[in-house]
Parts: sequence; structure tokens; C-alpha cells
Amino acid sequence: MATEHEHRPREQQDQAGTSPPQAAPAGAAEGQEKAVTESEVLEALKGVFDPELMINVVDLGLVYKVEVQGNEVNVDLGLTTPMCPAGPQMLQQAKQAVEAIRPGIVANVRLTLDPPWSPDRMSEEARNRLGIF
Repeated sequence: MATEHEHRPREQQDQAGTSPPQAAPAGAAEGQEKAVTESEVLEALKGVFDPELMINVVDLGLVYKVEVQGNEVNVDLGLTTPMCPAGPQMLQQAKQAVEAIRPGIVANVRLTLDPPWSPDRMSEEARNRLGIF
């Protein structure tokens, strides 16, 4: 799982007295790729759209949790309404998007309805597109 440290810009990391992780020497992890990051997962999920609202699941605030454990990625995804007819389609698209990041990734996308989704979870851009202020 990504840590708070990974989300800060490099300048803030240096000011905090720690430097960002360094790349492993060539051949150090022969045959193994670097684990996917939470940021990469979220970026991939921006390609999954609610078909009625045409806004991606990240900006809608439907991504509740992302956990990365090696090549396994667990995603908790909510819906804008419990009876959303597009729910199964969005869950499948989310799984495909995460697994497409690179070969060998296994995505487990689970539906969560707790806590219930609300417009407060949306990004400012999404709220503006829908006229919610």
C-alpha cells in the first residue's frame, strides 16, 4: 500500500529529512518488475466511466480503497446508488483497467456500499461538470 511519504513532491520529501526511494541496481531483482503503485492504479481507473454521468470513477469518488500487495491489487469500488444497473459493468472494467497496467497483475475489485456514496466524495472538477457546488 502506498504511504503518505510517496504522495509528497520530491522537494517536500527532501525537506522532511528523507530522500525518495532509489532505484535498485540493474539486475538486483532479476525477473521481477517494480510493484505497481497506488498512483498507477488510480490513473488506470480514470479510464473507467460511469456510463450515465460520463465521469470517471476516481473523480466521482467511487474508489474507496486501493491496496497493493506485490502483483495483487485490491480495489474497493462503490456506486452512486446501490441499484445502479451499470455496477457489474463498471466493476469488470475496473478489473480490466488495473490488470492492463502490466502483465502479471491480478486485480480483485470488490463492491462496497459502506459508507454510502455522496456527492461530497466527488472531485471539484466532477462537481463542476454536474453543476453541483
